[in-house]
Amino acid sequence: MNQQTAGIDRDTRKQKLLETVQGGRIPVHIGIIMDGNGRWAKAHGYSRIRGHQFGARNVKTIVRCADRIGVRHVTLYVFSSENWARPSLEVTALMRLIRTYIARERQELHEEGFCFRMLGRVAGLAPEVLAEARASTELMAGNKGTSLNLCINYGGRAEIVDAVRTLIAQGKRADEIDEAAISSALYAPDIPDPDLIIRTSGELRTSNFLLWQSAYSELLFTPVFWPDFDEVEFLQAVAQFQLRQRRFGKIGEQAEDRKK
Repeated sequence: MNQQTAGIDRDTRKQKLLETVQGGRIPVHIGIIMDGNGRWAKAHGYSRIRGHQFGARNVKTIVRCADRIGVRHVTLYVFSSENWARPSLEVTALMRLIRTYIARERQELHEEGFCFRMLGRVAGLAPEVLAEARASTELMAGNKGTSLNLCINYGGRAEIVDAVRTLIAQGKRADEIDEAAISSALYAPDIPDPDLIIRTSGELRTSNFLLWQSAYSELLFTPVFWPDFDEVEFLQAVAQFQLRQRRFGKIGEQAEDRKK
């Protein structure tokens, strides 16, 4: 099979998946751990930074696909609070790439109706990164399309700690701090918990991503590196989600009743 024929077959597969997925239950919120940029780069003879650049290019492709099928929120794990331990040159390059990406894609995402926000301990980021994120959030605030949420300097445990600290600062008593209270103090309390969390690259862990919110999320792990995770891979993940029965601690019959 030549490259052109493979491309046609891929397009045909995508169209069939679109038809299948759009006839089923669409996740309201999908979280993605975008892993494997470095290993993808090594396999192709590129530098790690080059791998991150290819990974960044893939973001708009997947978010557009999500918007097309009706996903309301896409949350991407861009830079964890643990990633600061990476080599300083890589960290510097990643921060530059994040800032450039937010600025470069702002107008086009806005014109297509997307919303934007950044989640994490944002006070620990460089002012220029914060400025670009703030400009994008403000510009797209009134849009009605899919919300693109970038987790930067983010850790799930840190988010829970910050939520509890917020409640204490508000003067909450111990008996007033319950699950609803903690949920209300998270970085984005208005975003519903993710229905589906996808991790690329073959790793079988969630790595401190949306720990509180993912208690009942469906998890899907794929060996595909993030730069190769195209629309077909994404739609296949959603199709797999649609085959699962979400019971939320109940038995199967109750779960079926819940969907009616």
